[in-house]
Amino acid sequence: MKRAFYPGSFDPLTLGHLDILRQALAAFDEVVVGIGVHPGKQPMFEFGERAAMIREALAADGAAAGGVVDVVAFDGLVVEAAGEAGAVALVRGLRDGTDLDYEMQMAGMNGAMRPDIATLFFPASPATRPITATLVRQIARMGGDVARFVPENVARAIRLKLG
Repeated sequence: MKRAFYPGSFDPLTLGHLDILRQALAAFDEVVVGIGVHPGKQPMFEFGERAAMIREALAADGAAAGGVVDVVAFDGLVVEAAGEAGAVALVRGLRDGTDLDYEMQMAGMNGAMRPDIATLFFPASPATRPITATLVRQIARMGGDVARFVPENVARAIRLKLG
């Protein structure tokens, strides 16, 4: 069974994240979603909330049909978390050339540290290309409607969180 590791903050999960996750599930038997947890940062949602939203969105979307998805927390190097998860590859989404430049550097460094773990890039679909979790948080905190950028359950959770 081939396992991939898809790291990120997923704070919150966006339709862009789901797009990349669907592509990874088409390529791998199992995808471990690694939620980065950083003690110094104040996330919108705690790890447990993010994990539950990912699972609920996958169930509602049917995106995991035929594949296995696990959700774990990590707080160290992504490539080491991928190794601990038994992954043969890191999954990264690309929206544009800026992402490519950054991700190529990361892939090079990760490959130097763990040559047994490949980095695979999946292109964002045109509809999800402009979406970032940072922008979703900013729009939501300023009272904007983020429903078109996140799964329905996440939009509901954001509304409840921000009142």
